[in-house]
Amino acid sequence: MIRIGPNVNISSSETGNKNWIESNMAESSSRTDSSTDADPDDKNQRSGSGGVTGLDSSDKSKEKNPDQKTQRRLAQNREAARKSRLRKKAYVQQLENSRLKLTQLEQELQRARQQGIFMSSMRDQANAGNANGALTFDAEYSRWLEEQSRHISELRTAVNAHAGDTELGTVVETVSAHYYDIFRMKGNAAKDDVFHILSGMWKTPAERCFLWIGGFRPSELLKLLVNHLEPLTEQQVNGLYNLQQSSHQAEDALAQGMDALQQSLAETLANGSSGTDGASGNVGNYMGQMAMAMGKLGTLEGFLRQADNLRQQTLQQMHRILTTRQSARALLLIHDYFSRLRALSSLWLARPRE
Repeated sequence: MIRIGPNVNISSSETGNKNWIESNMAESSSRTDSSTDADPDDKNQRSGSGGVTGLDSSDKSKEKNPDQKTQRRLAQNREAARKSRLRKKAYVQQLENSRLKLTQLEQELQRARQQGIFMSSMRDQANAGNANGALTFDAEYSRWLEEQSRHISELRTAVNAHAGDTELGTVVETVSAHYYDIFRMKGNAAKDDVFHILSGMWKTPAERCFLWIGGFRPSELLKLLVNHLEPLTEQQVNGLYNLQQSSHQAEDALAQGMDALQQSLAETLANGSSGTDGASGNVGNYMGQMAMAMGKLGTLEGFLRQADNLRQQTLQQMHRILTTRQSARALLLIHDYFSRLRALSSLWLARPRE
């Protein structure tokens, strides 16, 4: 270490240090001068670069809104794609359910076919039997009409000849018994095919138009007779009026029973399977419903029998109220009415068509 006194000269080391300091100062000065004397274009460039940086930040802030719109669009596209995948999944599931239902229906159809092999043969035999029964009844009814025409001709001759009450009464009883035969014939035919009798296919179209449970309405027939059987006593008028009212009440009761049967039958057929019991359950429900419906249809024969009984009882009560000659005239009026109705039907079918 060099000691420096007040009156001592600086050593060579001091001289070297001084030269090092001066050299560093010169370099610093030159750097300062170079920085001070730098090219104005460089300054402008640096200044320009600073301005560009400011513009970039402004542009970025301006580009934020388009970026947000793009992000929203992307989010909407992703949501739409997700919903599309869900719809596709649901559609595939629906197709699978449809396939299972189709398989179930095929199984039920196969079971029904297996059961139908035996049932079809029975049905064919039943249809053949019903057709034979209907044809047999139609043939018997044609013969009945021929016999009725013959009996009515005898009755008309007796009335015009002013036959006695005994002779006339015998003919009246014969004609009345012949009317009662048609009720018996209808009852036997209904056991084979009740629909054929109720539908009135054995009658002419005009007669079918006024058909009521396989025949005529007793109350309506009495209305026609009262106006053409004069003179009648007051007692006879009251008797026929009471008979008409009682017949009308019985008709209403039968009509209500038929309506109730129709409603019950419709409900039985409409109550289908819930689809939760499987194929065998559905077939079982179907067969059960058909069995119940068949049982209810069996009551139709009972309604027809009651209606024919009402018709027969009305005719019998009418004969009790009227005299023998009035009863004969009443039977002639009934025959002429239905005969003219059949003739009207034939004329209608044979009418010229434009």
